[in-house]
Amino acid sequence: MFGSVTGLIRRGHKIKGTVVLMRKNVLDVNSVTSVGGIISQGLGFAGSTLDNLTAFLGRSVSLQLISATKSDANGKGKLGKATFLEGIITSLPTLGAGQSAFNIHFEWGDEDGIPGAFFIKNFMQTEFFLVSLTLEDIPNHGTIHFVCNSWIYNAQHFKNDRIFFANKTFLPSDTPAPLVKYREEELQNLRGDGNGERRKWERIYDYDVYNDLGNPDKGEKHARPILGGNDTFPYPRRGRTGRRPTRKDPNSESRSDDVYIPRDEAFGHLKSSDFLTYGLKYVSQNVLPALQSVFDLNFTPGEFDSFDEVHGLYSGGIKLPTDVLSQISPLPVLKEIFRTDGEQALKFPPPKVIQVSRSAWMTDEEFAREMLAGVNPNLIRCLQEFPPRSKLDSNVYGDHTSQITKEHLEPNLEGLTVDEAIQNKRLFILDHHDSIMPYLRRLNATDAKGYATRTILFLKNDRSLRPLAIELSLPHPQGDQSGPISEVFLPADEGVESSIWLLAKAYVVVNDSCYHQLVSHWLNTHAVVEPFIIATNRHLSVVHPIYKLLHPHYRDTMNINSLAREILVNEGGIIEQTFLWGRYSMEMSSVIYKNWVFPDQALPADLIKRGMATEDPACPHGIRLVIEDYPYAVDGLEIWDAIKTWVHDYVFLYYKSDDTLREDSELQAWWKELVEVGHGDKKNEPWWPKMQTREELVETCTTVIWTASALHAAVNFGQYPYGGLILNRPTLSRRFMPEKGSPEYEELRKSPQKAYLKTITPKFQTLTDISVIEILSRHASDEVYLGQRDHPNWTSDTRALQAFQKFGNKLAEIEKKLSQRNNDEKLRNRQGPVQMPYTLLFPSSEEGLTFRGIPNSISI
Repeated sequence: MFGSVTGLIRRGHKIKGTVVLMRKNVLDVNSVTSVGGIISQGLGFAGSTLDNLTAFLGRSVSLQLISATKSDANGKGKLGKATFLEGIITSLPTLGAGQSAFNIHFEWGDEDGIPGAFFIKNFMQTEFFLVSLTLEDIPNHGTIHFVCNSWIYNAQHFKNDRIFFANKTFLPSDTPAPLVKYREEELQNLRGDGNGERRKWERIYDYDVYNDLGNPDKGEKHARPILGGNDTFPYPRRGRTGRRPTRKDPNSESRSDDVYIPRDEAFGHLKSSDFLTYGLKYVSQNVLPALQSVFDLNFTPGEFDSFDEVHGLYSGGIKLPTDVLSQISPLPVLKEIFRTDGEQALKFPPPKVIQVSRSAWMTDEEFAREMLAGVNPNLIRCLQEFPPRSKLDSNVYGDHTSQITKEHLEPNLEGLTVDEAIQNKRLFILDHHDSIMPYLRRLNATDAKGYATRTILFLKNDRSLRPLAIELSLPHPQGDQSGPISEVFLPADEGVESSIWLLAKAYVVVNDSCYHQLVSHWLNTHAVVEPFIIATNRHLSVVHPIYKLLHPHYRDTMNINSLAREILVNEGGIIEQTFLWGRYSMEMSSVIYKNWVFPDQALPADLIKRGMATEDPACPHGIRLVIEDYPYAVDGLEIWDAIKTWVHDYVFLYYKSDDTLREDSELQAWWKELVEVGHGDKKNEPWWPKMQTREELVETCTTVIWTASALHAAVNFGQYPYGGLILNRPTLSRRFMPEKGSPEYEELRKSPQKAYLKTITPKFQTLTDISVIEILSRHASDEVYLGQRDHPNWTSDTRALQAFQKFGNKLAEIEKKLSQRNNDEKLRNRQGPVQMPYTLLFPSSEEGLTFRGIPNSISI
């Protein structure tokens, strides 16, 4: 790519360059205080007075070109003369918000060949964000782009000079000889030596287990098991920080407010997910303690009195004392989340689930529809045996075969027997039995009171689902080996029985909320992707085609994951405070990870494994759905196929044969480490792809991109639209089902709403939940969506650019098709009783709380 133009640059020629950067004082949102709730000095000046705009015009930042075609005596690309930034450019039309552009001229002769990389040194006291370098008018070559997107700290912080490569794409074997050693050295720098505590300016990617969730130095009740590195609690690896061990447990890592992530994993975009990250931190450190004080001082009751009072959160708001409101003076990013009307009221926007009807969420049809089109649509499975059986070890837990009988179901099977309904694939199950039963005795020893649940559903002739029976199970009082105590509840439309049925559905949804948050959302997207991010940066050069393919789908994920370990999934964090699984939340997700199978994360494989589809080459996507009107699956298969086609086109551009793939040293090292270290607790599983064929690489990359983009969107951006109404998706249950003759039963008969509210999530935990999930459900203003890139010059390969444009066009076509489906009245599950069109897998979105849009990555 470079070789044909060597020697064409005139001796003494000056190459003109344009450097685009963003100064730290423009980007610095990292100084949120823990008391005042403001950004330090607004978003104003930070660092030394030498580091303002004019500082760049002195000898503050130097660049040094590296040849891709001419070598020095050591075989490395020749270095040009170090050159400093010059005057600022004020009229560049392509500049983004907060960006500045500078001229630079390099002395570069014909003996230097074609530039392929450059070194940069920062001599200032503070860092800046380097966006790009563009070289112009290179004779017989034209323009060369360097897309950087990296923080540049003072040069003294680095043992090796910071290097950036042109936007060319090379397999290792195709790399121009003068760049080979630079490529290898940069990867070695990113891997580090595995020692010491990491510093904020470092870019080192390394692995560690989840040993930082608890705080054993505060006492035994604050300790949490180490997840990963053992058979009892396996887990994907996280990024290593190297923080010192705790005093009481040398295997646990001490906690701090500043959690290291490789510096470029926190871009610091203005108004971006990084800003939202600090919004979450602000809520945790400021808003929630202020709200807690309201309840501690009894300014407001701890229970909602009626459903109307819950709805009041979105109209009149919750009344708070003035001194408490003064503590909730929100950051700009939160000004639309925490609203006050001048009457000491804290308001929230109405969740989408009640924007048309305030009561439709209570219907059986909506309860069932949300299993197909709600926030956790990938757990329901086709019932293939009756009665349902448990996979728990019967030697430990006894017989956990379901107590649901044919007599419970057959009156509502539209004339079918249970056997016929199973044969015709008309029966389905939402099974939250095995995942919770081993922990249920411990959970119910706390203030929480929950059940293991099984829900049987029937596919009606109108293609909507109807719940037929709910089984609630408790551990046997005589011990686990005696099996469970189970009771079966059936639908009812009136009287106290209808209130009991609504409670039974609530116990199911509490389990589903926990499973969604800790498994479908956290484990199966956030946690499992982090090892891919680490391995990719350690072993795939920035010029490697697979790095360029996958890197956009990693943006900000390590950033939000580190924050989650700090305030969401940690000991005493928001999940433990507000969800039924409590202190066992992460531990239970670890047990579930034992059943994680990477190839089954592919959408078609997942649907087939759950019995929700069968292979059928005659169908458009190669599989036939059991429920044709299954919005998540129908829309998801469109997106899956578009991603896979794009990945296939791209991979086959660079790998002309399977032999080429097998001989790719970087790719093979990447996959070996991902399997053996990143997901090391599963390294011996037989199902891992061997990475010997192009098709294996295509399937693997498609699965990673699907997981980080569409799957995460499907389980994330509906959290507030569905769960912002705590009545619809409670996260806690605090009382058992009332027994006949008890005071609780009488209360349920006389005041069913009050009894329901005393059972589910109480007021403070509700405010905590909806405060957090509203932030989690929002899109940032600079979100980059599937089919988009954050820089138009991400590659110089026109073939790849054309394939990517084809991908973007296909996604636009899909979005139009999905809109048409939502207007088809025959497809009942696409809107349901709540009249809430399924839009979570629409590729595009505006900023804010939109209930649609597929970002490239797991940013929130």
